[in-house]
Amino acid sequence: MINYLINHLNFMVNKLYKEGKDYKQADLQKIRKQLQKTAPLEVFRFTAISKGEQWVKISTPEFTAICPFSDFPDFGTVTIEYVPNKICLELKSFKFYINAFRDIKIFHEAVTEVIFADFLESVKPKKAHITVDMNVRGNIKTVCEKRYNC
Repeated sequence: MINYLINHLNFMVNKLYKEGKDYKQADLQKIRKQLQKTAPLEVFRFTAISKGEQWVKISTPEFTAICPFSDFPDFGTVTIEYVPNKICLELKSFKFYINAFRDIKIFHEAVTEVIFADFLESVKPKKAHITVDMNVRGNIKTVCEKRYNC
């Protein structure tokens, strides 16, 4: 048993440092096309009837994707805040969209780019802000943020 553990650890250590050979993230445009096919974001019309900006905040604390480097799952929270223009995001479609990441090998920064690009394209908000807050793994925590017209 000890020999197995030592061999496994040696394999993992040797594997981790072969950049560009042992891990790959798919092209982000391919990931977006796949997501648009399997879990498209749906929207509905929105009409403001009072003065001021209405900010909508959506949070999904059960985001999961696969780390392209380690093949281990990554967990985190995705939060989107936005000021609707004439369209709002339909939440059930957002749930299916987020769940579609479960088998995708993608880095945290790329998650932020893909989700925000798809959101902006679908909803066309006046302003928006995304936060991808990944759980600690391997003693490292990542928080990625991006803003549009803020």
